[in-house]
Amino acid sequence: MSGLITLLDFAGYVALLLWGVHMVQTGVQRAFGAALGAALGRALGTRLRAFAAGLGITAALQSSTATGLMITGFAAGGVVGLVPALAAMLGANVGTTLIVQLLSFDLTSLAPILILAGVWMFRRYPPGRTRDLGRVFIGLGLLLLSLHQLVELFEPFQTAPMLGMILDALSTQPVAAVLLSAAFTWAAHSSVAVVVLVMSLASHHMVAPHVAFALVLGANLGTAINPMIEGVTGDDPAARRLPLGNLLTRVLGVLAGLILLPVLQPLMSDLASDPARAVANFHTLFNAVIAILFLPLLSPYAALLTRWLPKRADPNDPSRPQYLDEWAHDVPAVALGNAAREALRMADMVQTLLLYARAGFKRDNRHRMVQARQLDAALDKLENAITTYLATLDQENMTRDDIQRMDDILAFTSNIGHAGDIAHHGLLSHVAKLRKQGWAFSPEQRASLDETLGQLIANERQAAALFVNDDLRQARALAGEKARFRTIETQASDTHLQKIKSGQVDAAEVGALYLDILRDMKGINSHLVGAAAYPLLARHGELLPSRLREAGN
Repeated sequence: MSGLITLLDFAGYVALLLWGVHMVQTGVQRAFGAALGAALGRALGTRLRAFAAGLGITAALQSSTATGLMITGFAAGGVVGLVPALAAMLGANVGTTLIVQLLSFDLTSLAPILILAGVWMFRRYPPGRTRDLGRVFIGLGLLLLSLHQLVELFEPFQTAPMLGMILDALSTQPVAAVLLSAAFTWAAHSSVAVVVLVMSLASHHMVAPHVAFALVLGANLGTAINPMIEGVTGDDPAARRLPLGNLLTRVLGVLAGLILLPVLQPLMSDLASDPARAVANFHTLFNAVIAILFLPLLSPYAALLTRWLPKRADPNDPSRPQYLDEWAHDVPAVALGNAAREALRMADMVQTLLLYARAGFKRDNRHRMVQARQLDAALDKLENAITTYLATLDQENMTRDDIQRMDDILAFTSNIGHAGDIAHHGLLSHVAKLRKQGWAFSPEQRASLDETLGQLIANERQAAALFVNDDLRQARALAGEKARFRTIETQASDTHLQKIKSGQVDAAEVGALYLDILRDMKGINSHLVGAAAYPLLARHGELLPSRLREAGN
């Protein structure tokens, strides 16, 4: 019974260790995630700057996974080349070793102070950066506390026969130690936690130095497995270049480390008499050497990855999401950016449908109807994909600004989707009916339609720009377009009634179709305003709750 309780204690302290690491990561992401992502994007120019940026940002986030998300997002969108992206990943892997170096010192006495300060900041301040930093302090305190408890828990294990048998078996099977550690790191999603756990085992002499180093090699391998298994979405081989490139550098480094382990073990022990410090130094040395060796070779390495994994272009299937990376769920700022980029693709498709309609009123373009149907189907699928993607985000890790941005993206995609439906089922259907019946609009009607459609296309572009830049002046201007389209419809309706009253019965059916087209354009414009202008105006308090005049006024 006592053995079961001890095992449960061990599992609980390991869980507390993982939770502490998670709180540190999410706290830094919520406090500085967007700013760090922007800084990383600016730094991904050359391989040395990218390496330094990856190292520094990962040292702050304490998660190479989070940094990798940002880099993968930039690489997938073509914002950064594969060479600087690989360099940033090498820097990220070195950056994760810094907190391990810090935790190799005995900082247990700081745990209560960090937890006390963190709880006070978290309870005292409203949601914002200060409260998120409180979360970081709580996580650091829990991390140190769990390490201290694990150290005390390991004391009785030193004479446990079963554990001794397992560790003795690993001492003669370094490959098994690597695979076991890699599997545990993959399951824990944290190489930092696993290396820190190995440090605790080594400090109590429960594992021999060469076994501890083999376990560290496995932790470095396991942290590169997650992106390959969970981070690659879709079937475009090009999306696998960066995670595969990172994994292969880990595999080659682990193989070299296993071969050189008999030489490295006495060297690392001589550099640091404390076994925990030796483990931390080996972890840093491993990642630093890989970075030094691979940085000069990244250009041919990237060319090799590109040859192995060519980009698969599929222009006939625009409905496949290009930016909705499931791996980005751990970093809300990155996930929201991905969803926004996918929403802008929807806006581009709506613009194409409007251009098809404008061309159709001028000449026969029946050959475009197949593409129009594909775009309409793609809009529906992308809207569903974006909504599902955002609905699965963990809102506990999102700031108030993140939640507001998510609501704006949902409003944009919904309205853009409705605008696309009207463009396809309304405007383009009217184009088909016009050709089928052999009707023709008057020169004045044709000129008015072309001008109005031109203005609608300009409004669509303005809505897409407004979705990105949040310009209040542009929002007011776009909202004012609703009055323009109401006026156009009203004038056309009055003209149509006057023609019927004057006895021009032959023009009644053509005039009715003309009015239907104008109403559809007004509906599309209303959705464009609702997509980008109204959310911004509402945030600034410039929208009335109702257009009805208050009673008594």
